[in-house]
Amino acid sequence: MTSRTGPAPRIDLHAHSTASDGTLTPAELVGAASDAGLDVLAITDHDTTAGWAPAVGALPPGLRLIRGAELSCRWSGAQPAVPLHLLAYLFDPDHPELVAELARVRAAREERGERMVDLLRADGVDVNWPDILAGAGGGTVGRPHLAQALIRAGLVGSVREAFGPDWLGERYRLPKEDIDVFRAVGLVRAAGGVPVFAHPRATRRGRVVPDELIAELAAAGLAGLEADHEDHSPAEREHVRALAAELGLLVTGSSDFHGTHKTVQLGAFSTSVEAYERIVAEGVTEVASG
Repeated sequence: MTSRTGPAPRIDLHAHSTASDGTLTPAELVGAASDAGLDVLAITDHDTTAGWAPAVGALPPGLRLIRGAELSCRWSGAQPAVPLHLLAYLFDPDHPELVAELARVRAAREERGERMVDLLRADGVDVNWPDILAGAGGGTVGRPHLAQALIRAGLVGSVREAFGPDWLGERYRLPKEDIDVFRAVGLVRAAGGVPVFAHPRATRRGRVVPDELIAELAAAGLAGLEADHEDHSPAEREHVRALAAELGLLVTGSSDFHGTHKTVQLGAFSTSVEAYERIVAEGVTEVASG
């Protein structure tokens, strides 16, 4: 594989559009990826494949697109359960069991969002659920959409502040009805996809799962770990790399781009050609090329 813009291909395998909680449409996202000099981009919206078709339809020349999703999961080996995210690449979007589970999670996300708005309104916070739904534009509803409502109301200055303990990080946060992580790995594999654990050691996001669980997931079909991510410290990145080497898992690096909802830019972290080729070899869906 050759690069369009430099000595090594630039491969970003984690990015979000307005199909979930990003601020660029799928078409704008692939355009921005091309402008950033990327060779490969993965579109990985939360619990949905709705952005796939418009992204493929707008794919610029020279850019390859990995179709994926970021699944909302949980591990119930601790109390309360630990939330975590599973990146799923190149799976069959029509696999019945996976389609049904993603639909359930999206409905649960919407119900949770409305309940969080009710909690805010009960404390006199002037936010409105219909406005938040409109802001989501039909995409999967998430906390960033509530954060934008708090910003518009002048109550916080940024998404990071909105995700703090006084707001959506703790006081007004409710749990989601996520997918058991072992079931999620099994569903992705059954759909012909490649599952990769997103930012598995990001302690700044909250609790993380033990290495022993990751070993069990590897035995159950987990393919890789996302090591290079803005929410991993250098020590956490090295820990993830060492664990991946021990378990024979591939390693990815990604921006987790959300547009203006985050400051990180496309291509901030990159995946090796070797890891990319392993994902392509294992997935059932072909890579789209512009």
